[in-house]
Amino acid sequence: MFPVTLTLPALDEKGGLDPLMLKYNASILYDKFLYKEDILGSIAFARANAKSGIISQEEFAEIERGLKEVQKEWEADIFVIMPNDEDIHTANERRLGEIIGKDIAGKLHTGRSRNEQVVCDMRMWLRDQMREIEGQLVSFIKVIAARAEAEV
Repeated sequence: MFPVTLTLPALDEKGGLDPLMLKYNASILYDKFLYKEDILGSIAFARANAKSGIISQEEFAEIERGLKEVQKEWEADIFVIMPNDEDIHTANERRLGEIIGKDIAGKLHTGRSRNEQVVCDMRMWLRDQMREIEGQLVSFIKVIAARAEAEV
């Protein structure tokens, strides 16, 4: 048998994650471009939780209001990324908690895994990118066809 060694994440002197580990693990500089998809997916998931009685309609209304406010901050380019915002999900959740309070914001992803959240965001983003590429391709084909007709 081979000996089993457990490796713990790099800890600082206070027992928290070492800043270098936090920096290494952070993806916020890349996935901040998914802010809209993350917010829309979170609203849809919260709506489903409200319909199934997991959260109240009032809690859903607060979550939706808060997330729309977060979206406005991203769109106005005034959203402030904090050092502990390792990804778009933690950034949006943190800000939502600041806006509506952590008691309600903490219920946002009840029953939702981070993996599902990432996949949902990526699928929505890819869908929108494909629609844009399709529109550009149609425009390109129209230009080629018009040029071909003019050159006959």
